[in-house]
Formats: sequence, structure tokens, C-alpha cells
Amino acid sequence: MRLAGLPGGVSPGPRLYNLFPLLAGPMAGWADHFARIAAMDFDWVYLNPISYPGFSGSLYAVKDERRLHPLLKGDDPRPDGQIIAAMVAEAHERGLKVMLDLVINHASRDSLLAEAHPEWFVRDARGGLVSPHAADPNDPDNPDKRTVWGDLAEFDLSPGPARQALVGHFADLVGWLVGLGVDGFRCDAAYKVPAEVWAGVIGAARRANPETRFFAETLGCATEEVAALAPAGFDMLFNSACWWDFRADWFLDIYAEQRTIAPSVAFPESHDTERFAATLADLDPEAAAARAVWQYLYAASVSSGVMLPVGYELGFARRLDVVGSRPGQWEVPRFDISAAIGAINRAKASHLALSAEVPMRRLDSPTGVVGLLRQSEFDPDWALIVINPSGNGPWSLDYDDPDDPLARRAAQGGEPLTAMPEGPWKPTAEAPLLDLADGEVRLFVGP
Repeated sequence: MRLAGLPGGVSPGPRLYNLFPLLAGPMAGWADHFARIAAMDFDWVYLNPISYPGFSGSLYAVKDERRLHPLLKGDDPRPDGQIIAAMVAEAHERGLKVMLDLVINHASRDSLLAEAHPEWFVRDARGGLVSPHAADPNDPDNPDKRTVWGDLAEFDLSPGPARQALVGHFADLVGWLVGLGVDGFRCDAAYKVPAEVWAGVIGAARRANPETRFFAETLGCATEEVAALAPAGFDMLFNSACWWDFRADWFLDIYAEQRTIAPSVAFPESHDTERFAATLADLDPEAAAARAVWQYLYAASVSSGVMLPVGYELGFARRLDVVGSRPGQWEVPRFDISAAIGAINRAKASHLALSAEVPMRRLDSPTGVVGLLRQSEFDPDWALIVINPSGNGPWSLDYDDPDDPLARRAAQGGEPLTAMPEGPWKPTAEAPLLDLADGEVRLFVGP
């Protein structure tokens, strides 16, 4: 889709809703979910792996790629490919594109591929399957302390016949899924797979449909690792805005480095994090709802794309689990900010400074309030994100303060945008201050 309101025919950044399959239940019953998602002005549905899992039950330990997870198939008698195609068609009827998780650096140890093609896997000195591992992030000074995913077996992606065969295998897989109508793929742990492998897989998908989009999961990677993926042809990256404390420099430094590689997607939480609402347990529902709106407004404003996990808009506090989540764990909503999410999404899709990976610079106020100014070098459209970090307490910006660069920039006007418009937004003789509650985020766009 091209949005006429953006200059130069620029497409708005993607607005993804992560419908976690194990919480959503049988695929044939997703019509109501799609209606809710479309009503909030998302344009993509992102699904974690939907394939049949191995012995651990983890969505990311795939046993049979072309067979549906039993929970998603339910008692539907149709062939699995037909169920997927019907689900995608239903999403398309609501104006939603469908993105699937694609895992090509490992499989379940009991996968069909491990049985049929043992030569495709990394082997230890005794010929056994090797599980992927990583250094313990909580103990960086102890390199021998590792997290090992014992339910997984690592593919051999080193140059050679195995890699060539794997590229062909996954090219066939994505071609099949694109043929069922799938529009794009989130590529799990993309940095663990050589760019040449991704290029082969991405090329196959785009031969089937040139509009197929690929999003690289590269969280926690060094910029050099991300840059090494540039030849693969990824459309988007995921960024680490969720973890920024609004004070340290690292997020803006990484944003500046990586925005020239590919645009990015931010999120207020993910299936790998604790629920944001769980951090708000001591607040009443109205205050918690306001915080959740502000957190989403921040995430939606600091990159081209945005992603929201299922239940965020309803205040769900139970962490998503790639093994144990079930439809019966659908929570009683603590609040409902669906209308606010929709308003933010519409604003994001309508302004170039919020929908493209434009330069972003920081404006600090002596009050502790942080401003992020986003503006393209080639367009007058701008956005100013004003953030009062949680724990900073309530503060006011004095538009007339000559020593406060953030206040001066806010005083230049522009169209105020918020889903909860308390306020004065612009300085007047009666209201020369911009009052901000603790944790509050406000957004100005102009000209």
C-alpha cells in the first residue's frame, strides 16, 4: 500500500501485531482476532512458528516444517496447507498481510530432517548432533559459562555441500509458503546465518512474489554483524528501543549506525520479554492504561516500523511462553487501550518523520525530560517526542526558558498528537508550561 499523504510515494513503515499462536488457538477461529487487529490500524499480522514441534514442545524447535502445530490444526479435517492458505486469505480480506517466523539455523533434535539428512547437521567428535549455545549474558566475565539449547540441533551452514542443500531446502519451503499467500518472514537469529544463505532463500521467495518482505532479528548484535547481513537483501531490522532507559547513549548511537543498513521495527515488549503491564501492578487500571499508551507511543515513534504483542492493549500481565501458553490463559482485560493504539497507528502512517528511518537527535532538558527530534534531510516534516522518564517525577517544561533547548523546540508549535490529550500543548499567556506526569510521553509533529 502507498499512502498518498507521504511525500514521494513513500510507503508507511509496517505496523505489526504479534498474534502469538499458542494463545490464539486453532487457526480456523482467528477471524475475530483479525477483525480486532485491523480495527487498531495494524497492517501486518506476525505469527511465531506455526509448525509441528519436536519433543520439547517449543515453537522454535521445529520437527516437521510443513505440518501444523496440533493446537493450531485443532479438529480441522482439511490438509494443513489448505488451512494456512485459508487463514492468510481471511487476513487479506481485512487488509492485513501475514508474516511467519522462519527458523533456519537449527531444528529440533528429533526433526524429520535430522533423520532424513543427518549430513546437514553439525556433529561433535563422536558424531553426535551439536546443540546451539551462547555465552551467559548474566556472566560476561566467564566465557566458559554457556546456555545450551539441548532440544535443538544446529545446521551445518559452513561452505560446502550441506549448506548448498540447505539453501535449496529452505528455498523450496518459503516458495511453498509464499504460494499459500504468505507475505513476509521474520528471520529468527538472522545473525547466526551467513548472508549468502539468506540471499539464496530470499531470492527464491522473491522469484515467487517480488513483494515478499524479510525482517531480520538481530537484537544484541554488534553493528559489524548486522552490516555483514547487508548483501542478503533484508527489508527491516528489529531494534532495541524496548530496553533504553532514556539516559544512556547506546540506543541513539546504534540507531544512527544501523539506520543506513536497513529501517527498523521497535516494540514496547516482545514474546521474549516480561509483560509491560506486569511492571504496573501497583497502579490503578486508569494509571496503568496511561503508562501503557505512553510506552507504545514511544515505541511507535522511534523507528519506521512498530510491533505489538497480543494482549498488550488489554493489559495482559502473564508472560508468553513458547512451550506452555494456551488459549485458556487468555486474561481478563485489566484495561482496553485499543482505541488509543489505533489513533497512534494512524498518526504514524500519516507522517514521514514517524514512518521512515530518518535521522534522530536528542534534546535534553535541565528538568530531566528527554526530547527526540526526528527529521528527514529532504523533507520539512518533523516529529518531536517528549519523554519524562519513569521515576523522574512530574515536571513542567517552561516554553520561555532560554536555557532549555527542548522547551524552545517544543514552543515552535506543530500539530500535537496523543491518544490521551491532557494538557496544554502549546504555550499561551494563561498556560506557559507543558506539564508532564511521571513516565509520560507526548508527541508533536510539524510543520
